[in-house]
Amino acid sequence: RIMRPDDANVAGNVHGGTILKMIEEAGAIISTRHCNSQAGEPCVAALARVERTDFLSPVCIGEVANVSAEITYTSRHSVEVQVNVMSENILTGAKKVTNKATLWYVPLSLKNVNKVVEVPPIQYARKEQEDEGKKRYEEQKLDRLETKQRNGDLIFPVINPEPHTVGYSQSSLIHLVGPSDCTLLGFVHGGVTMKLMDEVAGIVAARHCKTNIVTASVDAINFHEKIKKGNVITISGRMTFTSNKSMEIEVFVDADPFVDEPRERYRAVSAFFTYVSLSKEGKPLPVPQLLTETEDEKRRFEEGKGRYLQTKAKRQAQMQQAARQ
Repeated sequence: RIMRPDDANVAGNVHGGTILKMIEEAGAIISTRHCNSQAGEPCVAALARVERTDFLSPVCIGEVANVSAEITYTSRHSVEVQVNVMSENILTGAKKVTNKATLWYVPLSLKNVNKVVEVPPIQYARKEQEDEGKKRYEEQKLDRLETKQRNGDLIFPVINPEPHTVGYSQSSLIHLVGPSDCTLLGFVHGGVTMKLMDEVAGIVAARHCKTNIVTASVDAINFHEKIKKGNVITISGRMTFTSNKSMEIEVFVDADPFVDEPRERYRAVSAFFTYVSLSKEGKPLPVPQLLTETEDEKRRFEEGKGRYLQTKAKRQAQMQQAARQ
């Protein structure tokens, strides 16, 4: 679809959350189609995880975003979907790839939302494709478990925080889940949640550096539990790490099932977003150094630095490999 002004920030770049929402919609369509392709219990595919997603190039107002999806692996109860986004300037015909993402879905029965139904298998062109897919499946399953185990943190208000500290830029957004946010099963679309998470992360980044900012990448997004229609969700974000030209923001979503639900607040989604600061001309700007004050902030900074260096080393290795080819 064509990108409109309400899809973009003040600089005319389309919000990362808008692109993430489109990516999830494409993944949900293809995985739901596949899971209902054989005779069996009717179901809807629910988003469980999004692997690291890099924003390779910005999409601008007036351009057309083309989103394509392909199923690349199926386990007994999950589907892996590869999604590519390409932007097209319809005046010049110029096209460019802007995003590549991997998403995991699980099919939930329309009759019983707590029941995960079996996924029809796909045919692989080569045995190696199935083996590689199984390896990716085991890795994401382990990472989801590890992430869920460390999801106890909360964000508390800070009185009169100093500039460039964690407390100065941290932000929260409260949202009542309505019917338009939900699937046929009455649970929130993964794309809706990701769009809200990107908005909060963008506010944190803008508060920290006081410039135009854009989403550079999103680390794995883990959907730990479903969010029901009528719930109130709190999306919280805080700065964890800064390099010379990038900012890492931790974002998590907590759900309050306050309507006819005895359950207490729970952690539903978590992820790390990376932003960069840009000038009016769209050139990268230096990012103010994050000032850490507590031991927890210093620990999270070092953990973020480790993720940054790991990603940087991986990117350099890929560039070297591409140069050799």
